Amino acid sequence: MLLCFSIHQNYRLVGFLRLNTQFLGLTVNYLLLSFLSFFVGIIVGLTGVGGASLITPMLIFFFQVPASIAVSSDVVAATLMKVVGGFKHLQQQTLDLQVVKWLALGSVPGSLGGVWILQCIKYSGNQNLDCILLRLIGAAIALVVVLAMTQLLLKIFVPNLNLPQPPEWDLNTNSGRIFTVSAGAILGCIVGITSVSSGSMFALLLITFFRLDSSKLVGTDISQAAILLMFTSLGHLSLGTVDWSLVWPIWLGSVPGVLVGAKFCQIMPQRPLKFVIYGMLAMASWKLYQV
Repeated sequence: MLLCFSIHQNYRLVGFLRLNTQFLGLTVNYLLLSFLSFFVGIIVGLTGVGGASLITPMLIFFFQVPASIAVSSDVVAATLMKVVGGFKHLQQQTLDLQVVKWLALGSVPGSLGGVWILQCIKYSGNQNLDCILLRLIGAAIALVVVLAMTQLLLKIFVPNLNLPQPPEWDLNTNSGRIFTVSAGAILGCIVGITSVSSGSMFALLLITFFRLDSSKLVGTDISQAAILLMFTSLGHLSLGTVDWSLVWPIWLGSVPGVLVGAKFCQIMPQRPLKFVIYGMLAMASWKLYQV
C-alpha cells in the first residue's frame, strides 16, 4: 500500500517537474518514451505479442506511472495501432467479418463492464485502485504467458502429438453464437480492467475454436481488437485517467515500430525471440504481483 502511495507521489512530482523544467528536459522524457515504444512496436510487428503486455509494465516500472493511468493511457494508445491495422486487413479482405461481428457483440459490453468495475472501485474509496490493478495486470500477463508458452512448447517438442480436438464453434448455429459472445464478454472484461490480452488471448481463442485460415487469423484478431479498444477507450476516457502526455509519445514510437517489425517478420527467427519476450513478461508479471 505504501509503495502504491509512493508511486502516486512520484508521478505527481514528475508531472510537476515537467511543467517547471526547461524545454530540453521535457523533450528527453518524451523521446525516451517514444524510443522504448518504437522497440515495443517492432516486437509487436515481428511476433504479434500484445503491446499492452509490454507497454503497461513499462509505464509502471520505468516511468513510475500509477497503474490506473498506465492502463487507461495504454488502451487509448493501442487503439490507433489496431484501427490502422484493421482497416488495412479490411481493404485486403484478410479477415472473417462474421467472427469479428459475434466476438465484438460480446467483447464490447464485456469491456465496458470491466471499466464500470474500475469506476465502482475508484469511487468507493474503500480500496486502493492502483494496488488492485497491479495484481490484476500481473495475473493477466501470467495467464497469457502460460497459455502461449504451452502452445509454443507443444509445437516444438511434441509436434506430432494428437490431442483431442475441441469442438469448432459454428456461427450458423445458436450454440456457436452463444459460446462466441460469452467468450468475447469474458475476455473483453479482462481487457477493460487491465488493458492486457486484446490480441493475444483472442488469438488463442480463434486458433482453438474457429480453425481460421492462417491468412485470415491475424486480420480477424486485429480487427476485433480495434472495435473492442475503440469502445474501451471511451470508457477509460470517462474515468478521467487518460494522460495524453503519455499517449502521444507512445503513438509516435509504436506506430512506426509496428510497420518496421511487420516488414521484417518474414526473415526474423520467431521462436527464439518469443522465448525471450515471454521470459521478460513472466518476470514483469511476478514483479507486478509482488508489489
